[in-house]
Amino acid sequence: MAIQKVGVVGAGSMGGGIAHLAAMKGFEVVLCDVEQRFLDAALGRMGKLMDKNIEKQKMTLEEKVAILTRIITTTNLEDLSSVDYVIEAVIEDLDLKKSVFEKLDKICKPEVILGTNTSSMSITVIAAATNRPDKVVGVHFFNPPQVMRLAEIIRGHKTSDETLITSFELAEALGKTPVEVKKDTPGFIVNRVMMPQFLEAVRLVEEGVATPKDIDTAVTLGLNYPMGPFTLMDFTGIDISMFVAEYFYNETKNPNWNPPFTLKSIVRAGRLGKKTNAGWYDYDKK
Repeated sequence: MAIQKVGVVGAGSMGGGIAHLAAMKGFEVVLCDVEQRFLDAALGRMGKLMDKNIEKQKMTLEEKVAILTRIITTTNLEDLSSVDYVIEAVIEDLDLKKSVFEKLDKICKPEVILGTNTSSMSITVIAAATNRPDKVVGVHFFNPPQVMRLAEIIRGHKTSDETLITSFELAEALGKTPVEVKKDTPGFIVNRVMMPQFLEAVRLVEEGVATPKDIDTAVTLGLNYPMGPFTLMDFTGIDISMFVAEYFYNETKNPNWNPPFTLKSIVRAGRLGKKTNAGWYDYDKK
């Protein structure tokens, strides 16, 4: 089945970014969210990014208009009935994802693959909410989707080879380098490696070993990472780091995954990172 129209559910930073990427690569896009304000915000972010590229002469105004023309926004999930492939990018809430997939299963054509952009949750459990578990797959992009080059393609227990191949081809058409995650395990590859670093960094602060700033400096200069763990948590959302750690802990009961109290406290305080202008660091509110 040739993929020409991609449906994206969820217009947050990831969903909006994926929709923008697909439109830039020539796909028709149907972007769905529960409220129009979320869709308008996503289109606003796309416009600002493209305006910067126009200023830098990396894009023309005509190209911007053409890209936005390829994106249809809707608050009605039924409007995804015409798409050839769906990527779900709602918040990391397993029950919500299962509910979305149950509805998509009834709305979309039988041959349509349903992909989830979850960063850590079970593809098998999500797929069980549908009558097409062989056509459910993890398609995990990284933030920002327009820039980051990797896509993790994750098998659920019943994901078919055909679904995997089609998802690889779509990821490549979107300019990504796909890697296969052969087992449906919490965190897949990247988060499985990254989350212990986040949690240990927070524990170092709790123990009074070093400040977030000095830990970030040590990691960037000592490990040659582009950014340290606290800067990265602020960029991706501290709440997401906590939710992922809690999911790992609930799935494995391994105490090493239990989020440190300091991590929980900063989330409870509403300091979620750059999206709230305050996280481990304070940001300019301009």
